[in-house]
Amino acid sequence: MRLSVSFLATLTFAAGLCAQTPDADAALLRHLYDAALTDSPVYGHLGELVSKFPGRLSGSKNLAGAVQWAKTVLEKQGVDRLELQPVMVPHWERGAQESVHAFLADGDLPLTALALGGSVPTPAGGLTAPVVELHSLDALKTTDVKGKIVFFNRPMDPRAVNPGEAYGGAGDQRNKGPGEAAKYGAVGVLTRSLTHALDDVPHTGNTSYVAGVTRIPAAALSTVAANRLSAALKSDPTLKVGMEIHSRWFDPAPSHNVIGEIRGSEHPEIIILVGGHLDSWDVTPGAHDDGSGVVQSIEVLRLLQAVGYKPRHTIRCVLFVSEENSTNGGKEYARIAGEKKEKHLLALESDNGGYQPIGFQLGNTAGDAHPRAARWRALLEPYRLNVFEAGTGGADVEPLMALGSTVGEIIPESQRYFDYHHTTIDTMDKVNPRELQLGAAAMAALVYLFDQHGL
Repeated sequence: MRLSVSFLATLTFAAGLCAQTPDADAALLRHLYDAALTDSPVYGHLGELVSKFPGRLSGSKNLAGAVQWAKTVLEKQGVDRLELQPVMVPHWERGAQESVHAFLADGDLPLTALALGGSVPTPAGGLTAPVVELHSLDALKTTDVKGKIVFFNRPMDPRAVNPGEAYGGAGDQRNKGPGEAAKYGAVGVLTRSLTHALDDVPHTGNTSYVAGVTRIPAAALSTVAANRLSAALKSDPTLKVGMEIHSRWFDPAPSHNVIGEIRGSEHPEIIILVGGHLDSWDVTPGAHDDGSGVVQSIEVLRLLQAVGYKPRHTIRCVLFVSEENSTNGGKEYARIAGEKKEKHLLALESDNGGYQPIGFQLGNTAGDAHPRAARWRALLEPYRLNVFEAGTGGADVEPLMALGSTVGEIIPESQRYFDYHHTTIDTMDKVNPRELQLGAAAMAALVYLFDQHGL
């Protein structure tokens, strides 16, 4: 749908009444959704990003390419200010394909695996050792793991209706497991992939080590491979596993957060931020994580421009780098914002996939952000946005809460998100164009309400 000049003029006038007229708020939201659902380039932008620059891990050429791509898109769209904000990021590379296999009495059992991000390599020629299966980090205290490969096999809790809660509940095995196992003398770690799906697709993700403790190689098994290894251990508790990882660490690399903004007409010194992270894991196109958040954040600016809305505050799109393996982009943005004494009215992130939006999680130091925003429920319910939860925003905007900002994250219906998260199959075809558009419209709607009415 193309909006006529006369319609834009009328709408701009109506937007000026919105602070006083609830009907005008409803009309403006309707026009934002119309623009999102009928004339949006957002799905095409996602296709460009994931096809031209898959595997956008920190330090990679494809992340550098994605930074320039985002800069170009914002330039063509037309923003009042554009900045590439320097950030130093870690640089880890996977190297040649890893391999894991169990030695059974009747032959080798290949186990589909991916090295965890940040893993050290195995010794030249690989590593072979006995395996011990554990279901918690606490079990390390009472189990002899010295000289063994620890296999953490606690699944994500299927009882959790919110899969994000199940992911968080099982995530310590991947995030901290290798570092903790090394403290007890383990020589390697295998972890069950963080997903409810039962398939042969392994999920990578970052891991961390303990200062002063020898680092050991670590990989994630697909859920099918994890079940196979568990069954094999029940038949033969003495079996050994061989693993081979070829990863390398390099010196930190320069990169950039991409910042584009529309200057506010009344309070340009106060910022409303929307953002996502440009980087992805090296093996994935990163369509949901977080290509969707990137293009939705860009789209918020376009939607406000498309309906002729003149924001009172500065609306800033920030595309962060290095969320996956350091959050250095978010930390550096917050550091500079604090140094400049910038005030952020809202910092809203999209990093839960491009699915049907159902609401927002919001947080501030007073703890009252989500109930105060819930006063807009009647305006947002026609668009199926009725969830207002307490939270701390996404990983990249969370540091801004300590600086006085209200932070938030859009909540999509995410039952399928962890089927694809950090995998080779987080591809363009997994994203529904209409759901992607609705997410961008939902973000634009909340930005508009904050801009007009504050919290």
